[in-house]
Formats: sequence, C-alpha cells, structure tokens
Amino acid sequence: MALKTIKEYYDSLKDIHPTTYILGQKVENAYEHPLIKHMVAGVAQTYALAQEAESKEKLVAMSGLIDEEVSRFLKFYESRDDLLAKVRMLKFLTQRIGTCFMRCTGMDAMNAAGIETYNCDQKYGTSYYKRLVNFVRNMQQNDFTVASGVTDVKGDRSKRPSQQADPDMYLRIVDRDSKGIVVRGAKIHQTGSLCAHWLLIIPTRTMQEADKDYAVAFAIPADAEGIVHVYGRGTLEARALQDCDMGNIHYSKFAPMILFNDVFVPWEQVFLAGEYEYAGPMVINFGNYHRHSHGGCKCGVGDVMIGAAALSADYNGLPRVSHIKNKLAEMLKTTEAIYGCSIAASVEAEPTPSGIYMVDSVLSNTSKLYEGKELQEVIRMMIEIAGGMVADIPSDKDFENPEIGPLLQKYLKGAEDVPTEDRVHLFRLIEKLAFESRDVVSNIHGAGSPETHRMTILRNANIESKKELAKKLAGIKG
Repeated sequence: MALKTIKEYYDSLKDIHPTTYILGQKVENAYEHPLIKHMVAGVAQTYALAQEAESKEKLVAMSGLIDEEVSRFLKFYESRDDLLAKVRMLKFLTQRIGTCFMRCTGMDAMNAAGIETYNCDQKYGTSYYKRLVNFVRNMQQNDFTVASGVTDVKGDRSKRPSQQADPDMYLRIVDRDSKGIVVRGAKIHQTGSLCAHWLLIIPTRTMQEADKDYAVAFAIPADAEGIVHVYGRGTLEARALQDCDMGNIHYSKFAPMILFNDVFVPWEQVFLAGEYEYAGPMVINFGNYHRHSHGGCKCGVGDVMIGAAALSADYNGLPRVSHIKNKLAEMLKTTEAIYGCSIAASVEAEPTPSGIYMVDSVLSNTSKLYEGKELQEVIRMMIEIAGGMVADIPSDKDFENPEIGPLLQKYLKGAEDVPTEDRVHLFRLIEKLAFESRDVVSNIHGAGSPETHRMTILRNANIESKKELAKKLAGIKG
C-alpha cells in the first residue's frame, strides 16, 4: 500500500495516541480537537488529491526504493525535475488549501539528512545513510506523514549548546548503550506534529566538538513514550473553539512545542550521534530546501490573496478602479518573483555525492527574503483593497439571530448582485489570511530568520568574482 486514501489517513490517526496538552488540559484523540482538526483536514487533502486524476501527476512519482508510485512528500530529490515538481506541487496545493499542509518539512529534512548521512558514512564508516534509506522505504510503503523537528528552544542565544546554564536548552543525547540512545530537550514551532505518524529530528545549528552530544538526528513515532506535544496558541483560535466565524472553515494551522523527556531511540532509527561536523551542513541543507519550498507554497497562498482582493473589489462595486488594478499588479509581481526564484533554484541545482540534488542556495534564499518582506506588502494591499470590514464584521451567531440578522443582511450588502452572505464569507477569509499569526510570522521566520537567509546568500554569492568583473570593465589591473 504505497498510497493511502483520505479515509485510510484518517483511520491511521486512530491508531496513534500522542501525549498531548491543549490549553492546560491533557487531550485524547488530539486529531479530533477543534484546534487541531482543521490542519488535519489540510494534510488529509494531500492524500485525497493524490488519488484524483487531475492532480495525481503533481503529487505522485515512481520510487526506485519500492518500485511503486509514492507520494512526492516521501521521495528523495534525485534530479532537477524532482525539485521543479516539488515547487509546482506545493503551489498547486496551497492554491486549494490556502494554508500550511505540513508535509514539506519532513520531505526537506529527509533530503537534508540524506546528503550528510552519506558524507558521514564515507568518512567514518558509519551506517547512517543505509538506516535513513530503510526509514524512507518504510515511510513510502505505508504512505506515512513525516514532520520534521529542527528548531530548539536555544536558551541564551549568545551561548553555544554546551555553554548553556541548563544543558537541555538544545536537544541532546543523555545516554547510549548497545540498543540505542536516550535524548532529552525540546523542539518548538513544530508545525502540524499532531497530524504526523513520524517525527524526523535534525540539529538546529552548527556544532563544535564540545557540542557533540547535541549533534543528533533520528526518527521516532509521534506517539513514542516520553514525547509530549504542547499546543502553541495563535490568533483567531476562539473561532475554531466556538465553531463559527472561521472564514476558511476547512483548513487551518497549528504549531506545538514538543518535549522529549528521556526518549529512547533504537540505533536503526539514529542518523547522527556525535559526529558534530555534520550537524551544521545538515541544517543548512534543510534551510536551503525549505526556503525553496516556501517559494511554491507562499506563491500559492499569494494567489489566493490576490484572488480574494480582486473579488472584494467586485463585491464592493469597484471592479475597474485604476489604483486597485495597480495594487493587483504589484501583488502579482511579488508572488511571481518568489515563485520564479524557487523555479530557478531548481534549474540551477547540482547533484551531491549521495545522488540527492541540492538547490541553488543563493536563489532559494533570495526567494525566502523576498517572501519575508514583500509578502507582507501583498497582505497590506489585500487589506487596502478589501477595506475596513475585514476587521470587525458581526458574528455568524448575530446573523442567525431573528431580531438583528435581517438588519445585518440589509446593511452589510455591497454590490447589488452579490449576496451579503458571500461578501461576509470573503471578508472572513481575508481576515484569516491577514491575521492568523502562525502563517503571517512563518512568512518572515519560516525556515530560519531573515538574517540567516542574508548570511547564506553572502556566503554563497562569491562577491570576489563580482569584484573581478568590475575591475576588468574599469580597466583596473592587479
């Protein structure tokens, strides 16, 4: 069974029981909780669309590991075409889901780990890459959802992991024996971890020899003993709890914190355990891949924002106003530039010794920097076009009230041929696109901070060669 149906995905969640706390309460069957179920629905769409003829070609590929069709979310990037297909798939999905569907994090971590486990094996004779391939084969055969775990809580950020007053501020190995390792620590901003069957954990930064206990990568079931998922609060969540005023009522996003309370990991699921020189490259690889992914998914959700803005102009009775057309053109310029950089990063990708292709890091990071700054302008222009009604429309429950509902229908009408209900639904969607904190902050900090993106560009741009170009044209010798 290499491809699950949507029903099989939902049924599979019934078989896992992650320890979960939401708003101070321990929760059973977290996937059914009002604050979780909307993101589960988004992930479920990646399974549903993989079964449809129109979209299957975008989401499914042949795997040489099991000689069957598999989800692209579980495939190594074995060519430039694989990377192009990834970006196009993510754009396609966000155009239909409108928010995060989480599975790209595991996909990017899997490939990032693949490159460095191979390199580590070549130097030390370890068997990490073989273990990782076996893990990926298992994920493909069962079409599991894999969430990555990258971001540590970090404590005092001026200090390295081994210098922290509390040694658990970065996930670390606290014990090891012939059977495996024991890890302790926490990962934060773990998008959709309660939608996943497995977690793929990699380091969060470069390490030195003194930090070797923190140079650890492994896979673990999302409900393994000692793992605790703690829901992270976000804006607009009261809507989900009250089951009203959602805007996009089908899909949403959450990002828990995951606690690792002395979690045992068997050796066959360990992909790095102390080889500190590979920790930094592994997370750098992940960052380059995930910024590349954002160029697809954020362009897709940008298309939704542009469509919502244009539709709001129609609903407000202003479809042909010149300044609105100018704003729409600026919005398109931004989203297509974000997408174009990720497409170009795919075209310029190069193979690594493992056979996995690495994207062009300058182009992938340029895409992400553009997203972090300019996508906020897209959001601002969407709100400008839509108007102030985005901020404070009365509740669905007010519309249902027999005394005031008809009056709200009367006074909140816009263009004559547009039902008030449609106008309200659109403004709820715009409100969600603009103000749901997890997505808006992800535009800036997703896949690392903007400063990390700038550093990566400078590190890989070869400024010296550009100086030489200027010297030659200026006639400067020596």
